[in-house]
Amino acid sequence: MREIPVHDFYTRDGKLREDGRLLHDIYFVHVETPAESNGPWDYYKIIATIAGDQAFRQAGEDGCPLVER
Repeated sequence: MREIPVHDFYTRDGKLREDGRLLHDIYFVHVETPAESNGPWDYYKIIATIAGDQAFRQAGEDGCPLVER
């Protein structure tokens, strides 16, 4: 199961690590004012995308016993 990428409503191309953590991209967004919004569901604009391997701690840094086997 850990080899299969995760594709669901929450994430695209997520990876399940050996310690059980799901790595996925994180979005840095700007919430739009009512004047900036162009219609329904136009609430924010994506400023940057942070890759999952940079957004989360590396495996083994948090002391998880599942990784220290």
